[in-house]
Amino acid sequence: MDDYKVVQLQNGEHQEWLLKKHYAKRTCSVSYSFGLVYDSKLIGVCTFGCPPNYNYNDGKCIFNTMKVKTLELNRLVINENNVKNLLSYFVAQCIKMLPKPLALVSYADPNQNHHGYIYQATNWIYTGESTPKKRYIFEDGSSFDIRRGLDTKGKIVEIQDLKPTHRYIYLSGNKHEKAKMFNDMKMKVYPYPKGENKKYECIDLNINYQKGLFD
Repeated sequence: MDDYKVVQLQNGEHQEWLLKKHYAKRTCSVSYSFGLVYDSKLIGVCTFGCPPNYNYNDGKCIFNTMKVKTLELNRLVINENNVKNLLSYFVAQCIKMLPKPLALVSYADPNQNHHGYIYQATNWIYTGESTPKKRYIFEDGSSFDIRRGLDTKGKIVEIQDLKPTHRYIYLSGNKHEKAKMFNDMKMKVYPYPKGENKKYECIDLNINYQKGLFD
């Protein structure tokens, strides 16, 4: 992977990727944003932010007694036709650049035919399924799957039942910190889920990396 570089993005460069390439087509809470660079091109983006569920603040619903800063890996997008294992390399390098000790949570959405193989490849802990949600469809064709703020979105014309998402946890720190966090976890650990992944239609983005701008 010597030809690839992972950099922290400082000026909102992730926004175009979230709006144009990720299936959600919307922004999210972003505290840390990283880019994958190859041949002077930005070819991928990974973002971390505060989980929308406040019970994850300081790891409240992950740990019994410990208080640990908790972030959500909430967006991960990369252009197609890359070398094998590049995505797992990207995620691993991003995690190394985050502060420690730290707990991470992320979700794989079976409604998008995702099962979380990238998290399995990078040794996250599978803790089962999240609470089932509903998708709300509005008059203008837009959709939303979080109840908070629904009254500002317009008239609801359809409500769809969604499959629960797969929840993964990652514990980041030194050997002692990770062992202490794992032993204090209140969530059960389950075998990794399996299934057939299907890619959703999206465009590749052609964005130049401006050397020195992010370094």
